[in-house]
Amino acid sequence: AYGAESRVSRWPPGTRMAYCNTGPTVAAYIVEKITGQRFEDYVQQNLFGPIGMKSATYFEPPAGVGTTLYHGDGKTPYPYWNIIYRPAGAINASANDMAPYVQFYLNRGTVNGVVVTPAAEIDRMESPASTWAAKDGLVYGYGLSNYWSIQDGFVYHGHNGGVDGGLTELAYMPDNGVGYFFSINSGNGDAFWRISKAIRSYITLKIEKPAVPAPVPLPGDASDYTGWYEPNAPRQQMYYFMDRIKDLARVHFESGKMIIITGIRQKRIFVPVSGRQFRFVPDDGAPEPAATAALLTPNPDGRFIEAGGTLRHLPAWLVWAEVGLLACFDLAMIAIGVYAPFWIIGGFFKKRRRPAERAMRLYPLAAVLSLIACMMIFSSSGNDFVNRLGHMTPWSAGLFLTTLAFAAATIMGAWSVATAPPALVRPAVRWFSIAVSVMLVIGLAYLAYWGVVGVRTWA
Repeated sequence: AYGAESRVSRWPPGTRMAYCNTGPTVAAYIVEKITGQRFEDYVQQNLFGPIGMKSATYFEPPAGVGTTLYHGDGKTPYPYWNIIYRPAGAINASANDMAPYVQFYLNRGTVNGVVVTPAAEIDRMESPASTWAAKDGLVYGYGLSNYWSIQDGFVYHGHNGGVDGGLTELAYMPDNGVGYFFSINSGNGDAFWRISKAIRSYITLKIEKPAVPAPVPLPGDASDYTGWYEPNAPRQQMYYFMDRIKDLARVHFESGKMIIITGIRQKRIFVPVSGRQFRFVPDDGAPEPAATAALLTPNPDGRFIEAGGTLRHLPAWLVWAEVGLLACFDLAMIAIGVYAPFWIIGGFFKKRRRPAERAMRLYPLAAVLSLIACMMIFSSSGNDFVNRLGHMTPWSAGLFLTTLAFAAATIMGAWSVATAPPALVRPAVRWFSIAVSVMLVIGLAYLAYWGVVGVRTWA
């Protein structure tokens, strides 16, 4: 069972939203149970065929038909592969296939005068309906595998995506009757975004920008939403232990605007436009023509804001406690590394050897080195991230072993401090060892709580 834990909802349905590839797979399974057909056959019969997508397939295309995917350098090829959850995005299709697919959306589900999908179902695909934000009236967001994006004052619907060696985008503006699709067989993200921007600039040359909603006064309870927030609907739960601190946000209101400052002083400004909804004000470029953020109605889970993701209010004391502990943990790591050369060099001189202190210094250093090795292994997975971490490989095994080594070294270090004979350990060394061991144990508890220790990415 691949990623069984990913099929367990992290929150009650009808609250938050996070992109997840297992959702479409569950829907496909339901289609099979209801129709008695294999999902791929059902799609071929009811969508690919009627739309006019002649070569589209969920499986590997015939030899000589599919293109080769390349690394970011444009030279190193990948072998053919597709994601194991085929219904979530494993379709192989030509540009000639994708043209009628874009037209299918522009014509609201009708192909050559024949209704393939009712227009009301296309409308439903394009906007969320079940989240807190949607229930509060925010129409912007992620619908049914179809999401809004705003650029240069224009609103697009569609989807983009990527696999190792391939990037693709489909976007359209139904009110204007224009859309596009393109894909590149390289993982070069910079080239991909430059192509996307050029296409969007071209197709909107003669289109008038939508009207921008006029500002209105702030809601009467806006000040109640002032404070600290953490991201509360992460796409990648595996990284949440980092992102929830890295992406902490400070929200306040001034001059009739909502100000959100995230991370290292990344400032976003929002103007109220209707009730509790806000539109984003970019630093440069055209004003956004739709509300993209909202103060959500308080509920038993707390106070939330939707602004490019769901943010949950936190008490200030908790934020400062976590940030303070993180700073102390980082200082402990640095201190262990700075101290290491001195006692290692001292060990070469007989007069400076202190056996009772050896374990108190060696285990914390081993813990730090294990954590550094873990980070280096993760970063070195590079463009082969899925292959190297999604299977049993030196990279995935390395992550597993180095996190366990960090745990073992931390525990042994704390034990050595607790059991070292006081008479044989210098006071300064004892207090230093106690301080760094406490911080390492706190760090270990945090990583263990979020499932990082002993992580098995291949499972």
